[in-house]
Amino acid sequence: MHLIQVDSVQRWMEDLKLMTDCECMCILQSKPISVEKDEQSELLLSSQYSTCDHLQLLLKRAWIISTELTRIAQKLEKSRWQRVHSMTVRVNCHVHSMVNEYNTFTRASSEEMHQLEKLLIDKCSEFTAFTERCLQTEDEEILKSMKSCVNETLTTVAQYFGQLIELVLTQEAQRLLRQLELSGSLYVTESAISSLSSLAQEGAHLCRIIAKEGGVVALFKICRQDCFRCLYPQTLRTLASICCVEEGMHQLEKVDGILCLADILTDTSHSEATHAEAAAVIAQITSPHLTFTQHLSSFLENMEEIVTALVKLCQEASSGEVFLLASAALANITFFDTMACEILLQLNAMKILLAACTDKRIVDTPYSRDQVVTILANMSVLDQCASEIIQGNGVQLLLEMLSEKPSSGNPAEAAACERVQQKSAVTLARLSRDPEVAEAAVKLSCIPRLIKLCRSPTERNNSDSVLVACLAALRRLAVMSPDGLEDSDFQQLVKPRLVDSFLLCTNMEESFV
Repeated sequence: MHLIQVDSVQRWMEDLKLMTDCECMCILQSKPISVEKDEQSELLLSSQYSTCDHLQLLLKRAWIISTELTRIAQKLEKSRWQRVHSMTVRVNCHVHSMVNEYNTFTRASSEEMHQLEKLLIDKCSEFTAFTERCLQTEDEEILKSMKSCVNETLTTVAQYFGQLIELVLTQEAQRLLRQLELSGSLYVTESAISSLSSLAQEGAHLCRIIAKEGGVVALFKICRQDCFRCLYPQTLRTLASICCVEEGMHQLEKVDGILCLADILTDTSHSEATHAEAAAVIAQITSPHLTFTQHLSSFLENMEEIVTALVKLCQEASSGEVFLLASAALANITFFDTMACEILLQLNAMKILLAACTDKRIVDTPYSRDQVVTILANMSVLDQCASEIIQGNGVQLLLEMLSEKPSSGNPAEAAACERVQQKSAVTLARLSRDPEVAEAAVKLSCIPRLIKLCRSPTERNNSDSVLVACLAALRRLAVMSPDGLEDSDFQQLVKPRLVDSFLLCTNMEESFV
């Protein structure tokens, strides 16, 4: 489950309200507030928390139970019976609380849900009683024989708990999707989309459940109704989250989602926010990290329209975030078909991207520069790109990217800077087969910068991938301009086999002279 990293004391304070003694929790929550149905108290309960709040509480409680079950298994392995029993009591308490809270919220559970709840509660009670008997037994041989039974009971509790949570989340997804299907109200639809989005943020498993229950189909239906135009950005953002899993992709293909996205991107009457979120969905479904690609056949049919719209979005972007989403989509598209690079060349995309990089208001982070240099690297396989790079002062930009450094200690930012350095070196190596580009690179002192990256591990953040790319670029430039290197650099970085130069640089102590 998705958990935000917070201070340990803050985490303890949040968990404390859920850590109530078993007797108090079970007795108080089992007593009705009144004999007759109290409509006023129901109203208070329903209005105090939203659907999203209740689901977050349920997921929080489920995470605690799951963690406790794991810890019980660890303590059981070490035969720490006192701890096993106390933790079993605590799990029993949390299970009762979770079931009571959920039933208070839903008011109408299915027969299957009631059966699973009863199975889980009964098994938890049996588990608690079992560990209590173990606690009272001092005979080591008897305890050893009982351990396998306790392990078996623990496995059954975990199995029932997993099935119950799966069913709860499935029913919640079904309920939210029914709201989307049946509601004509803007407010109710927006609330349901918001709750679905929150569920999707909890991880891939929740996305699979939503997709299996028809979430992608329902959300694309919203995107095809003009009356919900103001909800398009929120709807598309939710779709981008769900489409990170294979089940989401299957649904997208089934409902002609790519055609719908192409229509949205090419419709100039939509807001920039809507176009940006559509670009985010494109970036998600074209991610080179995805192993499932069955949706790409229909994507190729609409690729020219989509690429054209994305280039226009990059050119007209009013903020860094919009540019990042549009350029990320373009970068991903260039990975799986060379035709995309040819379309970009025809659209003068390189000129547009190079111009955008000079505007610090638009290209303002290493993440944006990572997308731009990815596109340049993939386009540089085309011979026609060399003249575009020269005209757009692209060699100067590549040199600047070789000096990319993080502004903070954020690991994600440091990784993005490494990617920028690596890809700019790769682009330079590919483009330097053209004498004009190689000459420009030598004149701009690219060779000294590449040598420094090779020889100084801190300059490349100890990245091996940056080192390999820089060695390749240096060797290409050395062929075109052998006089640009000192003899020691040539002997160590160019003349040996690439692998030998790599090993030399990775073992090299940084010189401060």
